[in-house]
Order: sequence, then structure tokens, then C-alpha cells
Amino acid sequence: MYTKSIETIEELKKLHDSPLMTLVSQAHAVHKQFHNLEEVQVCNLISIKTGGCPEDCKYCAQSSFYATGVKAEPMLSLEKVLEEAKKALARGATRICLGAALREVRDGRQFEEILSMVKAITELGVEVCCTLGMLKESQAERLKEAGLYAYNHNLDSSENFYKTIITTRSYEDRLRTLDVVEKAGIGVCCGAILGMGETVEDRLAFLLTLAKRDPLPQSIPINRLTAVKGTPLEGASPLSFWDMLRMIACTRLVIPQAMIRLSSGRIEMSYEMQALSFFAGANSIFMGEKLLTVANSSVDQDEQMFSLLGLRKKRAFSS
Repeated sequence: MYTKSIETIEELKKLHDSPLMTLVSQAHAVHKQFHNLEEVQVCNLISIKTGGCPEDCKYCAQSSFYATGVKAEPMLSLEKVLEEAKKALARGATRICLGAALREVRDGRQFEEILSMVKAITELGVEVCCTLGMLKESQAERLKEAGLYAYNHNLDSSENFYKTIITTRSYEDRLRTLDVVEKAGIGVCCGAILGMGETVEDRLAFLLTLAKRDPLPQSIPINRLTAVKGTPLEGASPLSFWDMLRMIACTRLVIPQAMIRLSSGRIEMSYEMQALSFFAGANSIFMGEKLLTVANSSVDQDEQMFSLLGLRKKRAFSS
């Protein structure tokens, strides 16, 4: 059985810097122990409230601080969201993620509508995840009652680097939201964005923060920065695929039972890159031509990749 325990950045850095083939081989062995190698979960992200976000995240097209061409829109109706969810299910998705450009969800009509969305999609027999910003305990409890399976709230990077990217919400705010979600008995989905100018140590500090949480997160999205025109990071240098692969492998080794999701930036990855990522421990993708506001691989391309690699879509709620 797997028994690796990492307690310090120094230990994690030593693991990260080991020969790439050794690192990936170790991660693959652990992945094989805890997961079915032929299964990849297909998720679908629906933007239920786009644009106009009051946060100043330097990477985000939806921030009201930057002129990115993304306009604030009203929240989608229950009927429209349910229609989009059913389309995604018909194409093989088993996890529906509802994303809203909010600092925090407020009680009232908007929150009641979101609860109705969660309940209606849950009744279709799939996992439902939300990302709505900060939550109060009472809100988390109501989302749980409505059937919410998971809540996404990314830490993005290390605590030190975070403050150079976001000033309108603290790292402690984000950790507090994770605590609220866990207390309500909702699964935690918490990821990072790679390629914002952070150091390797920043990436590993993020991972160590997750590894020290109790319980461990069930889901970890790995995002490769999509440099959005109009944001402060529009000129960021593209992240090397090899840096991303090392992070995937380290994440699998340190948090072996979590789902590792290839998220933003996948459109720039060849089938070969994605195959290596799956080999190193990734086991989930987001389907559809858009991830909130950025481009994503087409459904047809993903179907072709699954066929080529002999992959099948993981069922909802299966461990």
C-alpha cells in the first residue's frame, strides 16, 4: 500500500525535482493503486452568472476591474440551466458545475434560484458542483440539503504569491470558505492556476496547504493560465507542459485519492500531452467549447481522444 507522507516544502521540492521519468512512474503506480486507469470523469461547466465580478483577480476575464470585452449578464433562468445540463448529460458528462461571477452569494431570490438549480440537476442522477464565491454556514447547509455534491473554491497559488494576484479577498477568506463547506459535509474541490509568474516553491506551497487539510480535498483542478487580453496577466509567458506534468505527478503522489482535473488551458494540449497527464495521475476533464469565458477543446476532439486512448467516462458517484 502507498504510505508516502510529505511534511515540508523541502521534501516536496526533492520529490518535484527528481528525474521526470522516475517521478511520473511513481505517480502512475499510485494512480493505478487508487483509480481505474481507463476511467476519466467528464465534467461540464455552466456559467450561470457571467461578468461584472467585483474581485480584482489579475487573471480573470470576468473582473469588473479590467476591459476584457466580457459584459455583466443577469443570471440564467432555471429552465435554461436545466436545458444546458441535459445537453451535457447526453454527451457523457457525469458532473455538472455551476459557476457564478460573484464575490459571495447573497440570501434572497438569487440564492433560492441557485438552490432550485442544484436540486433539479441532482435529480437527473449526476454530481453537482457550485462555485459561488464565499459562503455562510447557513447557505452551505441549505446547498447540502438541496443535494449539492461538491463546492469549488480555488486557492490559486501559495499564500505569499496570492496577495500579488488578488487584493479584494484574502487567502484566509478562501480557507475559511473551505472550512464552511467541509463543516456542511459537502465535498471540497480546490485547485491552482499555474503560469501566473509564481515560482515552483509557490506551487508546492499551495499543494502542501491542501495536503495538510483534514479531510483532504476530493477534487483538485489544475489550471494552465489562459492569458486574457485586457487583464494584467495578458503578457504572461506560456507555462511549460513539463512544469505542469511535474505538478500533476506531485499532486497524485501527495493526495492519492483525489480526482485531478485538467481544467483551463487544455485546448493548447495535444493528445500526447493529455495522455501523459492521464498517465501521471490526472483523471478528469471539462467538456464543451467554453470554460466560463475561455476556449476549450471541442466535444468531437475529446471523443476522438477517448477512442484513441481507450478511455471510458467515469460514472457519477463512483469511488
